[in-house]
Amino acid sequence: MSTPVDDDPLARERSHLSSSRSALRAMREDVEALDISNVTANWVDAEVLARQIEERIEALADLSDTPLFFGRLDYLHAPGIEAAEGAEGERFYIGRRHVHDHDGDPMVIDWRAPVSQPFYRASKKDPMDIALRRRFGYTRGDITAYEDEHLSDPAAVTLSGSAGGSRTSKLLQQEIERPRVGPMRDIVATIQPEQDEIVRSGLAGTVCVQGGPGTGKTAVGLHRVAYLLYAHRERLARTGTLVIGPNRSFLHYIEQVLPALGELTVQQATVDDLVAHVEITGTDEAAAAVVKGDARMARVLRRALYAHVTMPTEPVVVVRGSRRWRVPAYELEDIVRELLDRDIRYGAARDALPQRIAHAVLVQMERSGEAPDDRVQDAVARNSAVKAAVKAVWPAVDPAKLVLRLLSDAEFLAVHAEGILDEDEQKAILWEKPARSVKSAKWSTADAVLIDEATDLIQRTHSLGHVVVDEAQDLSPMQYRAVGRRCTTGSATVLGDLAQGTTPWATRSWQEALAHLGKPDALVEELTAGFRVPTDVITYASRLLPHIAPGLTPVASIRENPGHFEVRPVTGTADVVDACRESLRHEGSTGLIAADARVPELAEALTEAGVPYLGPGEETTQDTRLTLVPASLAKGLEYDYVVLDEPQAVVDGEPDERTGLRRLYVALTRAVSGLTVTHAAGLPPQLASTTRP
Repeated sequence: MSTPVDDDPLARERSHLSSSRSALRAMREDVEALDISNVTANWVDAEVLARQIEERIEALADLSDTPLFFGRLDYLHAPGIEAAEGAEGERFYIGRRHVHDHDGDPMVIDWRAPVSQPFYRASKKDPMDIALRRRFGYTRGDITAYEDEHLSDPAAVTLSGSAGGSRTSKLLQQEIERPRVGPMRDIVATIQPEQDEIVRSGLAGTVCVQGGPGTGKTAVGLHRVAYLLYAHRERLARTGTLVIGPNRSFLHYIEQVLPALGELTVQQATVDDLVAHVEITGTDEAAAAVVKGDARMARVLRRALYAHVTMPTEPVVVVRGSRRWRVPAYELEDIVRELLDRDIRYGAARDALPQRIAHAVLVQMERSGEAPDDRVQDAVARNSAVKAAVKAVWPAVDPAKLVLRLLSDAEFLAVHAEGILDEDEQKAILWEKPARSVKSAKWSTADAVLIDEATDLIQRTHSLGHVVVDEAQDLSPMQYRAVGRRCTTGSATVLGDLAQGTTPWATRSWQEALAHLGKPDALVEELTAGFRVPTDVITYASRLLPHIAPGLTPVASIRENPGHFEVRPVTGTADVVDACRESLRHEGSTGLIAADARVPELAEALTEAGVPYLGPGEETTQDTRLTLVPASLAKGLEYDYVVLDEPQAVVDGEPDERTGLRRLYVALTRAVSGLTVTHAAGLPPQLASTTRP
């Protein structure tokens, strides 16, 4: 790529954007023109190929409101061969996907490519061979401004070009503070160096990201997936990737990030989706849920499962033709003990047992002068006497029935929980009304996790290449184990904030959580720079930290705009509706967050006032920008403006004060541009000292 001097740089950049869009359109048309009707393949391969072509066409879509490239790098010298080949002073446009012209020359470089890394990492202290870094400002998909950083010239100043010719353009800050309407968007144009280090960390290692509100941990996790798919596409195409979120509303909110980056094959699920072995129709008291979620339950389940294995007391006699072959009980016992000592899955050992018995018979055959082969061994393994012995010694176990018996049969539970759970804990998890069958049982979400554990004890769970788990601080130890089973041969990205743990079993330390996940050697990174929450808002919310997570570093907002913040006494719901109307006068989305018990009353007030609103997970539009959010579903969501109704009611809605204060901390930190706290009742004492931080 050449680097001519142009009297109108903005016009030249607009021309390159137009040419790049034309090139992307041509790339898409080339794929659309592919004719596979004469390809020699079976129907399965043909279907796979057709689907791959469809995905490629979809990935090459040109989104008119999404900038095709957002930056430019001018190198002092040609980058290394591994990165790219070319002449000295080569120029690269950095964007969401690779675009090339009809000759195959790159017009836009994928942000994940090695040659793009200096866009995020280069500085005047370490320019990384970059002469100039240019950022672009966009309005509805069109370039309207640019900002230059001369990194290799210490005497040079940063210049900006726009319609107004400002010398102090704040494009990066403007992009961070841009109003949010609709689902979560990517952050490829604003990734910071500390975030980029996490994003580009290798596939082999597991990374845990502790990040307060607005530090971008969710976006970092999603962009790490996109990077890993770029760097290890073939491997992850075979093994799969999965993003786990706390609920469906959250997954809906983030679901467009990866497709916007051209990645369409990543699965998304909740932990409940992963362990959906039974229909969930029941709920647990907090005490029961805590015990069921405790990692000790894995030991109870293992004991209960392997209690089904009994030592043989009778020999096995196999009749073949006129010969009878006898395997004595002591030899059978040796076989069973060897399988137990190998510590393999219950089901795998049960499958191996008939072959081991058959092998013992074949040894006797060989000693008698016969020459049996593998077919004979298989036939002996299928012999009715062998099958009967296996059924008696190592019976098949249904995991749901195993859990059903543990929760229904006090004596059975007591035998296998002895020395693990005390009497009160056993009573807490026993059902008051024992179920007669798996179908009639009122299973809870914690019960489903127990069934998943039992299922894995019997048969190994399929492992993926990489798993991302967000809002991980709310997982129980048993849920961590369920997630860990999905990446035993792969790696994970764990995202969360200890201060936002709102479950009775919330994570106390990442080291403990990672041990339950099966990744004790994972790297723990902490993000403390806040890009989303305004300074006044995060400072106010941070008053709660000494009470909910005293060891954590408060988030330091780097936003230049302090944001709107107000604590407003009100007399009723009409005043809350008025606060929502005021927020809606601003550009962007508004979230009305309230204690779950107050949502019906507020919904009625909004309806009577003629103010349209959505529920969590529904996509906002320019016509309907208000979302009514129960506090229990606010985690992970964000709105330009938030009206927080009755903080004390949010606290009181939880089983204990600490959990309530954590729920309040979450609700207070959902705002991107402004927060109005409305209250008729008194404020929690942790916040009531003053109306401003």
